[in-house]
Amino acid sequence: MHTKGILINGLKKRYGKGETAVDALRGVDMRVAPGEVVGLIGPSGSGKSTLLKCLGAVIEPTAGRMMLGEDIIYDDGWKIPDLRALRRDKIGFVFQAPYLIPFLDVTDNVALLPMLAGRPNNEARQRALELLKALDVAHRARAMPSHLSGGEQQRVAIARALVNRPPVILADEPTAPLDSERALAVIRILNQMARQYETAVIVVTHDEKIVPTFRRIYHIRDGRTHEEAGEGRSFE
Repeated sequence: MHTKGILINGLKKRYGKGETAVDALRGVDMRVAPGEVVGLIGPSGSGKSTLLKCLGAVIEPTAGRMMLGEDIIYDDGWKIPDLRALRRDKIGFVFQAPYLIPFLDVTDNVALLPMLAGRPNNEARQRALELLKALDVAHRARAMPSHLSGGEQQRVAIARALVNRPPVILADEPTAPLDSERALAVIRILNQMARQYETAVIVVTHDEKIVPTFRRIYHIRDGRTHEEAGEGRSFE
């Protein structure tokens, strides 16, 4: 059980030095509880991508503190020795494009991460099938990615993000290529999975169709976050 979710305090990121330095993050504070899906919105260049890359341990912040699940991962320096294992085991990523591996079938696309983490192949595939069933794509388990619809591909990508039961999912514009019905279906699935697995989810989006579904929203402007209550509108 994940008790901490996501906790960020005073996070800063500066690119460059001296007069040419750019402060992309100027002191971000953010919290996302286990089981909660939070929206992160803001104009281009506001710091959304930088924040997501810091949280995903892709780039190193300049200062501040980040906690994912039970672990302090950054406190004015990385506190986790193996960032690759952190990304594999503790963080699920969902992108605008599904990025499924074209020569693996749906089951193996989802099972690959636990296999890489050392799980037996049969166990990894069984876990993959459970998630595919929960996401209503088990009937496509042996299909190749090129034979899936866009909505099916995105559900498989969500299964892959969840397969190692990470405490955190970072979703970057996950509904951008989808129509209204499929976009809302993806957000409904993320909410269901967040509650079921006690996963803290951040959704970066420009998609006006899904913004009303969030109960809490962080606006990021000029490298700082501003929290506000969302509508929390029903998906029906």
